[in-house]
Amino acid sequence: MSNYHIKHLEEYYQVYRKSVNNPEVFWEEIAEEHFMWRKKWDNVLSWDFNTPEVKWFEGAQLNITENCIDRHLYTRGDKTAIIFEPNNPDEEAQHITYKKLHDKVCRFANVLKNQGIRKGDRVCIYLPMIPELAVSVLACARIGAIHSVVFAGFSSTALATRINDSNCKLVITSDGSYRGAKTIDLKGIVDEALENCDGVKSVLVAKRIHSDIQMRKGRDLWLQPLLDIADNSCEPEIMNAEDPLFILYTSGSTGKPKGMVHSTAGYMVYTAYTFKNVFQYREKDVYWCTADIGWITGHSYIVYGPLCNGATTVMFEGVPNYPDYGRFWEIIEKHKVNQFYTAPTAIRALAKEGVAHLEKHDLSSLKVLGTVGEPINEEAWHWYDDNVGKKKAPIVDTWWQTETGGIMITPIAFATPTKPTYATLPFIGIQPALMDESGQEIKGNQVDGRLCIKFPWPSIARTIWGNHQRYKDTYFSAYDNKYFTGDGALRDEVGYYRITGRVDDVIIVSGHNLGTAPIEDAINEHPAVAESAIVGFPHEIKGSALYGYVTLKDIGESRNQDNLRKEINQIITEQIGPIAKLDKIQFTNGLPKTRSGKIMRRILRKIAGKDTSNLGDTSTLLNPECVQDIMDNAF
Repeated sequence: MSNYHIKHLEEYYQVYRKSVNNPEVFWEEIAEEHFMWRKKWDNVLSWDFNTPEVKWFEGAQLNITENCIDRHLYTRGDKTAIIFEPNNPDEEAQHITYKKLHDKVCRFANVLKNQGIRKGDRVCIYLPMIPELAVSVLACARIGAIHSVVFAGFSSTALATRINDSNCKLVITSDGSYRGAKTIDLKGIVDEALENCDGVKSVLVAKRIHSDIQMRKGRDLWLQPLLDIADNSCEPEIMNAEDPLFILYTSGSTGKPKGMVHSTAGYMVYTAYTFKNVFQYREKDVYWCTADIGWITGHSYIVYGPLCNGATTVMFEGVPNYPDYGRFWEIIEKHKVNQFYTAPTAIRALAKEGVAHLEKHDLSSLKVLGTVGEPINEEAWHWYDDNVGKKKAPIVDTWWQTETGGIMITPIAFATPTKPTYATLPFIGIQPALMDESGQEIKGNQVDGRLCIKFPWPSIARTIWGNHQRYKDTYFSAYDNKYFTGDGALRDEVGYYRITGRVDDVIIVSGHNLGTAPIEDAINEHPAVAESAIVGFPHEIKGSALYGYVTLKDIGESRNQDNLRKEINQIITEQIGPIAKLDKIQFTNGLPKTRSGKIMRRILRKIAGKDTSNLGDTSTLLNPECVQDIMDNAF
């Protein structure tokens, strides 16, 4: 029997046991049955977490784009691969078939070749969510160039840092981008970044907003004319299984971003397999992940995972609140979306607006809902379940990281019974372990500790670009022979996992370890609270005390703040205990967030600890203006 598609809980347990008892045999079967290889592997897996070194499907040869595009041409050539939904609802959506995608990727790959890009060269992609972004990623993979996508909201400083770190030869960008009612001058940001990047020889510019921009002679070229004359056939570069596919930067706690390197074969097998099972994708389904391809979620679950399964994947250029807060629901109705995958931040923002926008649209096509990016709080989970899924569409609350390449702990839709705020069970082949302070594994249920993984999975990042030592220090030095995730987790009475937040967000108050996530969940249950973030600050008696930053809903803004503070602490006392009460509660207009919706607690910690001399680069935030406001009103 094929283990490629798990359909119920009993089958999950059966396949899971097989995958951990004999991982090599299990992954070999999956790889053999469902993918196209130019040469088979000599060895399924070799690994050593002390070095650390991991190799999957060694000796195999392939090209990932043959698996994403070419092999579908005969059976699914006329099927839509990508639905592009523009920022403006009045602009027509594009339906790009697998045949058309093949044509576009081959032309783009030939343009890159004509610019002197060869196998192993790094290409930086700084584009909005337009079809050219997905096409350029696949074009790089076609010729064996390593793509490094930088989210098109990052500042010129952040962009230059990333270009220089991986020594990119070429940048792909556009004249600008639409973001709701605004436009952003992307080309201007690139020009500014390149003042400090000597390695970049050429810039390819796509037209999107048709603005008047400066083109530097000898360096900048309009993309479309080059695509028009390029040949539409391009033989795929044959890659080794462990050749790098892409670099993707994730923010480091020290400030310098970490270029995570993902390899070709293992990443392909794992993203395709997780996509198929977590979302229970079927042939005629329309799947939509709202992330940006600038993040790992977009790489794995807009481009590579869906296309490897011959799926139809939606790419949305816009934002959830333009022209109004009904935009997501309008798109779901318009394209009859079956699987919808978004972030808790977006769900909370939409929930805050109530259900009026929702009720205007027919959401009956939805079969599976997903969340990603951070643990979802209970209130948001129930709102999502009740109003969007009408209690008929299971919520897959997925936990994973840029470093893991694919989903690690998650329900499987229709198979795993869900539980609000719990990521539930490890995915097939994943072996989690909870560790205590002294480095011992904590066995049994109803326990919590630091989340590690004790066996490699195919899509684990192989290194940090140019700094293998940092890779070892960050992920493999805390616990012997284990990958340390940096997250805390608890395991309940049935073995379900709940992620409790970053371990660096564990604050020791009067000798008690307090994870910030459960406290935030308690606060967020207050009817007047929209969102909260907790950090620790030095306290002469307790060692550390808790500082809460709380954003109110409209109904809370007119309330007496001292009363609110008392009520919030009362909820915390009731749900967690008086030990977790907040010493300081500051009401804020917003919280500083990264573009992927994560709250930047590092900044909040500094403000709480009155150490604001060096906040680091805040230009990459979604809302940098709120930082000053918080500082001005801090206690």
